[in-house]
Amino acid sequence: MAYPTVSAPYGLKPVNLIGGQVFAGATRMMEIASGYATSIFYGDLVKRISDGTIEKDTGTTTATPCGVFLGVSFTNQSTGTIQQQQYYPASQAIASGSKIFAVVADDPDTLFQVVSCSGTTTVAGMGISAIGNNIALIQNAGSTTTGNSKVAIDEGTQATTNTLPIRIIDVVRETATGADTFVEFIVKINATMHQYNNSTGV
Repeated sequence: MAYPTVSAPYGLKPVNLIGGQVFAGATRMMEIASGYATSIFYGDLVKRISDGTIEKDTGTTTATPCGVFLGVSFTNQSTGTIQQQQYYPASQAIASGSKIFAVVADDPDTLFQVVSCSGTTTVAGMGISAIGNNIALIQNAGSTTTGNSKVAIDEGTQATTNTLPIRIIDVVRETATGADTFVEFIVKINATMHQYNNSTGV
C-alpha cells in the first residue's frame, strides 16, 4: 500500500484534545516584547518569562512551554496598519505605543501532530512501542518563506524520563512507511513540563 510522503518537519500542529475532543481553535493572545531578537514560527513552542511576555522555548531535552505559537499580529511601523502573519520576524520594529501579540494554543490538553526526525530535518520512523514514552525535541530554524516551524521530535531519545518535554500519545497511520514504522505522531506537552501544570512560577 502506498502512503503519502512526509519529507520534512513542520513543527507542532494542533489537531484535537485529549479524549478526542475537537480543537475548536481556542487560543490566547500573548504579548511579545518589542524588538525581541528571535524569530518565532507557526508550530514553535513558546514560554512565559518574568516580564509577562513570551519567547521561543528553545529547549530540547528539557523545556517549559506554555503552548505553541500559531501566528502574530502587530501594527506595521511603516504603514500604520495592523499586520497579521504566520511568523514573528526577529527584532520586529513596531509603531510607537502599539504591541505585538502572538496567537498561542495554550490548553495543556491540546494534542499536536509532529514529525519524527534524526539529526536535524532527516525524517526517521519509530515503531508503535514509542507510544506512551516521553521524547526530546529537535530545534530546527523555521522557514521565512512559509512561516512554518521545522521543530521535530528526536527519534531515538524516547524514554520514560519525566523531564523530557513531549509525551507521545499515538501514531499517524496514514503516513506510515511500513507495517510498524511511523514518521508522524500525535503528542502533547508533557504535563510536568507545561508551565500551567508546573508548580514553579516564572
